[in-house]
Amino acid sequence: MKVLAFNGSPRKNGNTATLLEKVLSPLIEAGWETEIVQIGGQKIQGCRGCLKCAEKKNQRCVFDNDILNGVLEKMLAADAMILGTPCYFTDMSAEMKALVDRAGFVAFVNGGLFQGKIGAAVVAAGRGGATHAFDSINHMFLMSRMIVPGSTYWNMGYGSNEKDVLNDSYGMENMNHLGRTIAWLGKATAPHLASFPA
Repeated sequence: MKVLAFNGSPRKNGNTATLLEKVLSPLIEAGWETEIVQIGGQKIQGCRGCLKCAEKKNQRCVFDNDILNGVLEKMLAADAMILGTPCYFTDMSAEMKALVDRAGFVAFVNGGLFQGKIGAAVVAAGRGGATHAFDSINHMFLMSRMIVPGSTYWNMGYGSNEKDVLNDSYGMENMNHLGRTIAWLGKATAPHLASFPA
């Protein structure tokens, strides 16, 4: 099985990346194919609300001048996706918001392309606002008919400087448990995806 972890932080080796790596570790041990996709700091524009994706229904965004369509192809091929973001003014990064809005809408208007996939949100925060960012990402998962696993707490890690989240023992424990839960859930649901309620 394949899982994609999206780093919505422009800091490629910052706290968001550290949290994602911790989630992926038990999945690697379980034999999953893993990939971290760097979207923070990349060129990805927000949704323009043109509705061309709903008109064309070709599983793509009509705007093909940034990374979105290539990333969307990866999302469609994955069994699970973990969207990781730093907390910016109590919400996700601009790049993550663009991904959620555009990929989520293309999937929605093409008949629910994400349905049955596993989705988890991970948030790195310096102090406050992580719950709102966490909820914002989960809204896309839930309306996309995805399966959202729980863990030991909310999927958040706290720290300001690079790698500070390693000192957040609760956050690290949560990330490890989340990875193990995704691995278990993937194994449990894989034989039944063909009968997922449409």
